[in-house]
Amino acid sequence: MEQNDWKLLKEIAELEKTPQGAYNIRRNGALDSRSSTANIEIVTKTEPGKSGIDIHIKPGTKGESVHIPVIITQTGLSEMVYNDFFIGADCDVDIIAGCGIHNSGCETAQHDGLHTFHVGKNAKVRYVERHYGEGEGTGKRIMNPQTEVYLDEGASIELETTQIRGVDSTKRETKVVVGANAEVVITEKLLTHGDQVAESDMDVILDGPGASGRVISRSVAQDSSTQVFYPRMTGNADCFGHVQCDSIIMGGAKIKSIPAIVANHVDAQLVHEAAIGRIAGDQILKLMTLGLTEEEAEEKILDGFLQ
Repeated sequence: MEQNDWKLLKEIAELEKTPQGAYNIRRNGALDSRSSTANIEIVTKTEPGKSGIDIHIKPGTKGESVHIPVIITQTGLSEMVYNDFFIGADCDVDIIAGCGIHNSGCETAQHDGLHTFHVGKNAKVRYVERHYGEGEGTGKRIMNPQTEVYLDEGASIELETTQIRGVDSTKRETKVVVGANAEVVITEKLLTHGDQVAESDMDVILDGPGASGRVISRSVAQDSSTQVFYPRMTGNADCFGHVQCDSIIMGGAKIKSIPAIVANHVDAQLVHEAAIGRIAGDQILKLMTLGLTEEEAEEKILDGFLQ
């Protein structure tokens, strides 16, 4: 791999060398390298017209991780990838994904993907996905991720998605169906600048008794960028759900946050909160008294907000 490749892998998956354990690295629309383990098997899809992989994790697997990053350095490349995860009962695993695009040309580079998770009974999954773009070219960097999750009884998943700078356009679609006594926690972090556009469309369906869901969205819109967030929480049983959206708006940016809660059961408890505002002046002044410039103070506040 070249220097730009490793830089992208560090940004999206914190990789500085070939990872230990199971991994699949996709580069410029093709398999670059792969490794399976005794408990985690990665195989290429054989379905006609579908590029991607199937990841099978054996029941009872604990303390293991799988890395599946995607990097694009070829201008003009556009791809759609399908990845399916089959996580057995009683597992406790980490999955680290993400896409990085380095576009030095004048054509658009685009990665679209559908990740589908089938999480077995009482299994625990932590899924981390980071998106990052860079490059001195005039071509756009576009990413449109789709995520679908189906949680069996007692299963849980933590979804952590981050997009910080460099992505010109993104539309994220997320759907989670939560079974009895299962739990989902979604943390979304987003920063847009320039003329970038970002949309997040999210459906969390609490389908079984004792199901719970929590959505935490934190975003910053700078310059003339635009953000739209549609989180929906539906309770079909005795369940609990909470949606929290906090945004900082700067410059000439625009943010639209439209949370919705739907109760289809008398014992469904659903709460939503949404706030959009600018950085408080007293926060900046306080940091400036400690020796920071106004720009440094602003950056410090944003870093803390998106942690």
